Amino acid sequence: MLERSYFDWNATAPLRDEARQALQDACEVAGNPSSVHAEGRAARRLIERARDDVAALVGARPADVFFTSSGTEANMLALTPAIETAAEKRPRDKLLMSAIEHSSVRAGGRFVRTAIEDIPVSADGRVDLKALTDAVARASRPLVSLMLANNETGVLQPVAEAAAIVHAGGGLLHVDAVQAVGRVPCDIGALGADLLTLSAHKLGGPKGVGALVRLSEDIHFADPLIRGGGQERGMRAGTENVAGIAAFGAAAAAAHRQLTAEAAGMLALRTRLEAGLRAISPHAVIFGAAAERLPNTTLFAVEGMKAETAVIAFDLEGIAVSSGAACSSGKVQPSHVLAAMRVSPVLTRGGVRVSLGWTTTEADVECFLGAWRKLSSALSKDQRGIAA
Repeated sequence: MLERSYFDWNATAPLRDEARQALQDACEVAGNPSSVHAEGRAARRLIERARDDVAALVGARPADVFFTSSGTEANMLALTPAIETAAEKRPRDKLLMSAIEHSSVRAGGRFVRTAIEDIPVSADGRVDLKALTDAVARASRPLVSLMLANNETGVLQPVAEAAAIVHAGGGLLHVDAVQAVGRVPCDIGALGADLLTLSAHKLGGPKGVGALVRLSEDIHFADPLIRGGGQERGMRAGTENVAGIAAFGAAAAAAHRQLTAEAAGMLALRTRLEAGLRAISPHAVIFGAAAERLPNTTLFAVEGMKAETAVIAFDLEGIAVSSGAACSSGKVQPSHVLAAMRVSPVLTRGGVRVSLGWTTTEADVECFLGAWRKLSSALSKDQRGIAA
């Protein structure tokens, strides 16, 4: 049987051992966490322990962590005009977002399309702070959404600088930290974020669990996304996914403990992978290479290569990579991220994302490079044949 190497961690991470154990243990707890009897209290303790661990990972108070079904739902909860603060009870009048946001943010949440404005990015994939300053000045009470790390390129955004601009203009800042948390330090206060989105399965928890974290109790929603029994302190109704939340907490605690070591290991392997990639294909373009990036992410292209063809070829060699965001699987379309970076269409069609994780080994990297050597050779032969 063909041995496989997994390089699609930005789509989802394997379940950590700690999360698997917490998931199994929580499945044995029968109570509803809203019940007052012993069984219900046992379920409630699992949720609150997880809330403590998720809060610690991002430097928040446990009371400001609200569990959802996914990062997408957390984004939908956050992106609404009906955000109130202690100082401002009127609705937000504008949603400003970078042109490279995840599709769940690009959809605009509960803002009408006419109230949404894109902020351009530079050629290296970082938001244009001058354009953001101008857009904030044109709005009265803006909500700005800016991801901490791009899911395709891994480029880190200047969130703290953006936060200063947004707050000086009377706005609030939502940060989608789904790809960043567990890979780089992510402290909600240091970032200056008012709201932070997380997803369990990106850091080794189960799929189907996310969280929205707020900076303080001064921020609340006049119109929650899901109404009902008042769970999550009225922010998100519905009986909680106790087992999933418990596993999320265990994964968050493990990611917090191991962040420094895991990040260093991933960076060393990514450096080796990119050096090998360039040695095989000197004309390969690594997008965002000049910017600060996540330690685990490489998005590259070679002129004449089609991403969907490359992904299939890698798969046949036992290598799992992707052509961009997992939410676009099965949809062969140009990357809006690369388009926003003004990459030529010839290269945009060939973007292949390689993302590593804490179990990636040097042997995995060598397997990837061996597969790329074969694919690159075949690509060169095809191009020579076309030229002839």
